[in-house]
Amino acid sequence: MTKLDLAAAACGPEPARDCPLCPRLVAYRETNRTAHPDWFNGPAPSFGDPGARLLVVGLAPGRQGANRTGRPFTGDYAGVLLYDTLIKLGFARGRYEARPDDGLELVDSMITNAVRCAPPGNKPETAEEANCRPFLTARIAALPRLKVIVTLGDVSRRNLLRALGLKASAGVAGHGSEFQAGPYTVLNSYHCSRLNTNTGRLTAEMFEAVFVRAKELIEG
Repeated sequence: MTKLDLAAAACGPEPARDCPLCPRLVAYRETNRTAHPDWFNGPAPSFGDPGARLLVVGLAPGRQGANRTGRPFTGDYAGVLLYDTLIKLGFARGRYEARPDDGLELVDSMITNAVRCAPPGNKPETAEEANCRPFLTARIAALPRLKVIVTLGDVSRRNLLRALGLKASAGVAGHGSEFQAGPYTVLNSYHCSRLNTNTGRLTAEMFEAVFVRAKELIEG
């Protein structure tokens, strides 16, 4: 069995609702549950098409984004650019309305995070990334048609490479970088955060170009 097969068999692609692996994240989750019992407050499950040929990997749920709504990149600013781009290029259909019951569907694509629980200050610790990595490995293994992986930010890129059993330095860093990681082509983008878009570090055109390339690779 390959590393991907072993990870899938060991833990499955999604953590339990009350995953206990990271004490700091568990404590933060409980704090948020006390303050906001109507929020999701748990490991945000992957969202999308189980037959996806495209996987988008973020870093971790935002406190008022996926931690609140239970769907990756839903409820905070980053989801607007991501989902609008996916809709435009045919990787999603419907209308993104920043809530998990908006009827939006992903087409031939899936979105997940390297770390599934919201971290304080939006910054997971290295040990937390390592604890959650088997779920990313298993998530990849559970996508039999997967061809292209888009990583949002270099931290996500490094986590993906480690999840595939490669060195974090194996892939080229920076926006628009493209490289092979085992059977998958990896495209890296700057993260679609408000900070990156407001400062002009990432434009809608730059972001869209990454997914245009993903579509070319999938359909080529």
